[in-house]
Amino acid sequence: MKFLKNLGFNLLLPLLSSLLFSGISTESVSAQDTPVFDSLKSKFEQGMIFTADFSHRYEDSFTGESQQNDGRIWIGKDQYKIEGNNQVMVVDGEISRVYDATKNRVIVSDYVEEEDDFAPSRMLQGVDESYSVSETGGTGNRTEITLTSDDPFSVFQTVTISLDENGRPTEIQAVDQAENRLTTRFQGGKFTEPDQDLFELNAPENAEQIDLRYTDS
Repeated sequence: MKFLKNLGFNLLLPLLSSLLFSGISTESVSAQDTPVFDSLKSKFEQGMIFTADFSHRYEDSFTGESQQNDGRIWIGKDQYKIEGNNQVMVVDGEISRVYDATKNRVIVSDYVEEEDDFAPSRMLQGVDESYSVSETGGTGNRTEITLTSDDPFSVFQTVTISLDENGRPTEIQAVDQAENRLTTRFQGGKFTEPDQDLFELNAPENAEQIDLRYTDS
């Protein structure tokens, strides 16, 4: 998606979704004795929303270049919302809406997960039964959850998510198959009850509306 590319999120959303919704079966996770990870997933199954300010850094192993972006994110089981760089993106599982404040323009399109490199489902294909999952305790009752795969076709080699003493994500680190590194840090993260209007896009009434749902590809 162009919006996410402009923000430089790279694999941020699918990465988050993989960790929070996980394509790993419940039986697989339970068998590997990961109660904190299981508790994290259950919050989303119950309809809770995780929201936080974030900073995301992508380091290209080949060029040595890096990109960093900041913003705010809301993640639900089937929905997400991102604000940053004068843009807002809302996905409800069926429709994607993007508002660009610099152009006062809204772009509406069908949301097709299979065609979205940043979609939750794309990451679900990466973090699956090919990954082993482990938990280790840190200082101050913090927990690190590590997912590792030896499958050359998996999206990531390793993914590590750090949780605070209350089970809230504070950092995610990942290394993909090309040795690129992604680091996302969360500030002020919390779980909240869903708000009826949270995933509505509140654009100005005079914003230009471009609806791509009915145009030929």
